[in-house]
Amino acid sequence: MKRQIIDMRSRPSFLHDFYGATPGSTEYEVARWLNRRVGSNNDEHFIRSKTINGFVDEISEAGITQAVVVGRDIPGIRIPNDSIQEITLPHNELIGVGSVDPQAQEIGATLKEIERAILTLGLSGINIEPGFGATPMGADDPSLYPVYDACCQLDVPVFLMSGPTSPSLEYTDPAAVGKIARAFPKLSIVCYHGFYPYVNEMIGVAFRHENVYVVPDMYIFLPGGGLYIEAANGFMKDQLLFGTSYPFRAMKQTIDDFLRLGLKEEALDPVLYQNAKRLLRLEVI
Repeated sequence: MKRQIIDMRSRPSFLHDFYGATPGSTEYEVARWLNRRVGSNNDEHFIRSKTINGFVDEISEAGITQAVVVGRDIPGIRIPNDSIQEITLPHNELIGVGSVDPQAQEIGATLKEIERAILTLGLSGINIEPGFGATPMGADDPSLYPVYDACCQLDVPVFLMSGPTSPSLEYTDPAAVGKIARAFPKLSIVCYHGFYPYVNEMIGVAFRHENVYVVPDMYIFLPGGGLYIEAANGFMKDQLLFGTSYPFRAMKQTIDDFLRLGLKEEALDPVLYQNAKRLLRLEVI
């Protein structure tokens, strides 16, 4: 029987130069570099997603049931939530997650955009990247609490992205996630990049707070990433989620590599599909 897979982090290359939209550009070479750093066999695999049809076809051929297309709203990379809806709405294979930058406008406008993204555009959650803001900050900065409260009130998950490419590793400390989880125990908090390299600390936060979900995506293949698998073979089976981080890692290769990491059979379906389905309240397609 074909295994169901939800890819929790994916973006087509045409979405932005940062994702490899323009061959020959500095950003394109950075995309190739990052692919090599995380183990992609082909550092230009992402050129196929220069069109939406190419992107969707690759998802299908890789054996992925649905893929989450997550926006970004940080200085230098501002992808409107309307663009995420435009890309995802016509395709059952795609799920849209919006993004806001609370530093780019006053908080009232930010909260209105969160409400519009969820209630009008139909997106499935909100992504923020505090460590990449004009003034980098931890995810537990009090100025961000209205964002968490809004997501809680709308009953959608908040997605926090932090990892080794943050301006400083001080903004990658998962202790901040623990503070948010305590303050908002009914809020589902999804941690992109697994807050790598703080793997042990991230696992410790997830142990204490069942409303914390971890998506190590491409960093699960780096040194120390096996601890995510060890945790999912135990208590964290219902809190780990699969992600390719495409275009920075090839889809099919990532699935094949992931299935060789040693996840127990009883944890595979929860991690690959069921946890995401429950988190995002998805219907089977």
